[in-house]
Order: sequence, then structure tokens, then C-alpha cells
Amino acid sequence: MNGKVAIPKRFYFILFASVVAICLFSFTIGRELYADKTESIFSFGLVHFAGYLFFLLMPVELAFIYYLPYYSGFNLIATAMLTAVAAQCIDYFIGRLLRPNKIIEVMGRKRIEKAEQKIKRFGMLTIFVFNLFPLSSPVIALAAGILHYNFRRFLVVSILGLLLKYVVIYFVFKG
Repeated sequence: MNGKVAIPKRFYFILFASVVAICLFSFTIGRELYADKTESIFSFGLVHFAGYLFFLLMPVELAFIYYLPYYSGFNLIATAMLTAVAAQCIDYFIGRLLRPNKIIEVMGRKRIEKAEQKIKRFGMLTIFVFNLFPLSSPVIALAAGILHYNFRRFLVVSILGLLLKYVVIYFVFKG
């Protein structure tokens, strides 16, 4: 033994993702809170978009609830839908274009294999449910890309699940 501790590659990935998430919150919502300004829809969109990227899993539904008092339901739902769908398309195409071994190295074999098994077994239902509930739908999007799942089906089912989720959250929390 040479006395060095082997640090797994996943540690660096998690550290990088954490720093990016912290910076996003600090430069958007945090800055607005400190400056005592009204929260901007741009800040929400940026945080929401980043939260739907597979490597920055964040509880974006909480950001949606936080911004409810500041914007109309239509504007907030539209921004949430546009940013979530754009990020999930990126996740899908990353899964489709990158070598699966590189993705598995970063995300973890068990996580990707579980997502792939669910898509193979339940197909559209898996994609819908994972978009409907605050689960890791970006990982499902990535797995759908790896499996070369039909993009149109993926997109339609994702949009339906996301839309239903945000409409329900809006009506439950609109205050």
C-alpha cells in the first residue's frame, strides 16, 4: 500500500453536481432573497430546467410551490413545462448518444438497470408515472434514451405526466 486513499469517480461527479446546484440556487433564488426582490420567472425557469437534468436531481416541485404566490398558474405551469420537457429531451438524447458504460459509471449500475427494467416491463406507464410523481423522471428519460425507446411516445407521455402533475400541484397549493 502506498498510503493513498482511492477516491471513486462518483465522488467527483457528486461533488461537481452539488456545486452546480448550490451555485444555481445562490445566483438565482438566493440572490433575490438577499436583495429583497421579487422572485423572477427566469430564476424559476433556470432552477427548474437544471433540476430536470439527470445529473442535478433537485426537488423542483418545491420551487414550483415556492413561486406560486408570485406568478399566475398559467405562467408558472408553462415555464415548468417548457423547462422540464427541454431538460428531459436533453437527458433522452444524452442516453441515446453516449456510451452506456460512461453513463452507468456516473449514475450507478443499479439505478440505470432498475430504470431500464421498468421501461422494458411497463413502457409508457413507467414514463407517465415517473413524470406524474416527484420521482427521478430524469433518470427514466436517460434510460429511455439508452434503450432507444420511441422518442415521440416518450415525449407525449412525459408531457402528459408533467402537465397533470403541475396542474394538481397548482390547485392543491395555490392558496
